[in-house]
Amino acid sequence: MLAKTIATTEYIRSATENFQPEFGIVLGSGLGGLAKEIQSAFTLDYHDIPNFPVSTVKGHSGKLIFGSLNGKHVVAMQGRFHFYEGYSMQEVTFPIRVFIALGIRKLLVSNAAGGMNPDFKIGDLVFINDHINLMPTNPLIGKNVDEWGPRFPDMSESYEPTMLQLAKKIADEHGVRSHFGVYASLTGPCFETPAEYRWLRTIGADVVGMSTVPEVIVARHAGIPCFGVSVVTDLGGFEPIQKVSHEEVLEVAHASEKKLTRIIKEMVALC
Repeated sequence: MLAKTIATTEYIRSATENFQPEFGIVLGSGLGGLAKEIQSAFTLDYHDIPNFPVSTVKGHSGKLIFGSLNGKHVVAMQGRFHFYEGYSMQEVTFPIRVFIALGIRKLLVSNAAGGMNPDFKIGDLVFINDHINLMPTNPLIGKNVDEWGPRFPDMSESYEPTMLQLAKKIADEHGVRSHFGVYASLTGPCFETPAEYRWLRTIGADVVGMSTVPEVIVARHAGIPCFGVSVVTDLGGFEPIQKVSHEEVLEVAHASEKKLTRIIKEMVALC
């Protein structure tokens, strides 16, 4: 994987004239609208990047966008990869390894998630202050690459407190409903059962999804500060039971794009 990371990084540097991003941004399901705010300098299709996986899920367009956002150099994934697509954890997190090799100093990750906290409403933003990894494997399993990070990375502060407080301040200033919360990651691809939602709430989770945690683990392995945000696209574990579909998740995520875009734009300018 080290050799592939080096080769892919060299290709991207050549294709983007050694563009140097400060922020890496991962745009989750239905949240690709932020890409329109980036003053694009270069756009690369995943298909054209050596060793890169390809998005197979609706709502993930499959492009790397390099450019300026509020005066800061960024690289954004418009579409991510998931374990449930059949990729290994190393493949799922490969783009984050490449981002780190390109020199990012901060990682911003967004996702669409189901909510179990009774204080949450559909469309709320949840700034992730911790996570519970319920996936059956970990992207760091295998021989450790010392150039990437330590064998046993500390995860006690997976999400940067200063960025969390800044996001909450910006949200409050704009009257956007938001919360801090714990994100639980499951493999998917099926949505959770009512009993699973209730169990997740019992063990301390506020929202649940099928991504984000592997990416954050890899970034923290390399010492990169992370910020994560979930859009609550459905609620589970309550009566009456509500059915959910991927189309409904995308619809809510799209409706929340503007407020999330505003917050991330201001965060990038101030971080």
